Amino acid sequence: MPENLWIKCPESGEMVFHKDLEANMGVIPNSGYHTRISATERLNQLFDHSAYELLDMPVVAQDPLKFRDKSKYADKLKDARRKTGLIDSILAAKGPIEGLPMIAVVHEMQFIGGSLGMAAGEMIITAMEQAAAEKLPLILFAASGGARMQEGILSLMQLPRTTVAVQLMKEANVPYIVVLTNPTTGGVSASYAMLGDVHIAEPGAVIGFAGRRVIEQTIREKLPDDFQTSEYLLEHGMVDLIVTRHELKPTISRIVRLLMKMPAYETPAIQLEDQSGNKPALNGSGETLDAGDETSDSSPSDQAKAD
Repeated sequence: MPENLWIKCPESGEMVFHKDLEANMGVIPNSGYHTRISATERLNQLFDHSAYELLDMPVVAQDPLKFRDKSKYADKLKDARRKTGLIDSILAAKGPIEGLPMIAVVHEMQFIGGSLGMAAGEMIITAMEQAAAEKLPLILFAASGGARMQEGILSLMQLPRTTVAVQLMKEANVPYIVVLTNPTTGGVSASYAMLGDVHIAEPGAVIGFAGRRVIEQTIREKLPDDFQTSEYLLEHGMVDLIVTRHELKPTISRIVRLLMKMPAYETPAIQLEDQSGNKPALNGSGETLDAGDETSDSSPSDQAKAD
């Protein structure tokens, strides 16, 4: 019997079949709890028809500090790559979102906690430079524990470098939208994840710099129960809006089109074939168009008689 066929909701305890959870974009149906999804799933949900082109990962030095704790850092990299199928914790891709070409950058939490190392930093910078050069909006999905300690100062250097890349996009006048997912913490939240033109958060996401226990021990006070959640940050003006996963794609498209002063996206008409072989025209909402909405040879008086 395969494992993980059923997923238990951390909030309600509800058991959900894994296929049903996948079909619902990783959201528990009744409680609305947003589970973590992979970077590949995120890209498939974001781009039209799951069609996109991955950007090439820049080549950087592997294990430059020869770091070792309980195990070698080189071995951890091998394990993470085998587990996720990725080279590092960042995926960047280019493709259409509701007909508008954009670049998306996504953290993979399963790759050493989505931590930011040299390769991940170079990937983010490369994507931002391409967005600025091609005048394309960039959408970043943050999910990380912060800088990768196994790379020391070389990891921390990526924070100011990515900040400079964000400034490059601003000078190019291209929209930079950040989607904060669970969790977004550490150096990532102290740099490019909080420098977007618009900050969107998924419901219930943990967003902050230091951990809750560290803060409580430092200030010697009890923090609110919802501290560092999306809802708390929205209430205190740290994010612009909270959007469920089902509404992310149209919301991002609408915001980008507003920022770029482009016309609203028009949902294409859907054509369905009935049992008789006819194809009634449907509008963007999936509703059948009335006969009066289509061209007819009959006169208004004939139509009135028919009524």
